[in-house]
Amino acid sequence: MFNTSETEQQVAEFLLQIKAIKLQPNNPFTWASGWKSPIYCDNRITLSHPTVRTYIRQQLSKAIQEKFGSVGCIAGVATAGIPQGALVAQELGLPFIYVRAKAKEHGRGNMIEGDDSMTGKRVVVIEDLISTGQSSLQAVTALREGGYDVAGLAAIFTYGFNIAEENFKNANCPYITLSNYTALINYAEEHQYITRKDVDMLRSWRESPSTWGV
Repeated sequence: MFNTSETEQQVAEFLLQIKAIKLQPNNPFTWASGWKSPIYCDNRITLSHPTVRTYIRQQLSKAIQEKFGSVGCIAGVATAGIPQGALVAQELGLPFIYVRAKAKEHGRGNMIEGDDSMTGKRVVVIEDLISTGQSSLQAVTALREGGYDVAGLAAIFTYGFNIAEENFKNANCPYITLSNYTALINYAEEHQYITRKDVDMLRSWRESPSTWGV
């Protein structure tokens, strides 16, 4: 994955400062999947902070150019990847499309929204967050079936689950992120967002998130 320690740390700092990421090892959240989690990430909050929003847009654009080279289109994953993707497309001067979680049940019944003439172009998918990677790869599959050449995926943050690595590898889809769970925990401990005891708990969660706290 494309990462520089400076970018990793800066993004981690921003996400903690604006509370896009909340760490609560002693009062865990419950995800939609039912998993108990000591961390909650909502990168939509970055959109409300111009400095953070600009930094993320610029760094995602830079990472895409360095990792994937020339691309013809940017695709956002509904819903949180749509604004991030649109910002990146604007930065790179590229067309933008987005992928729904499922096809519309009315109208044209589209799953991919945008100008149909984009079909066939080399596209990079934008996601805000990677957990298991399943929803992201659903969008990748839809684009491939729609005739797009998917170069890969770029996201703001990843939890770094082994299952995500396996899922992206099996889908033959390279991906890059600006920051990750390890960088976040290291920054949070260094700047006293959490204690050493919290660090051990947070690391144990990532090793077995589906059974942690059960």
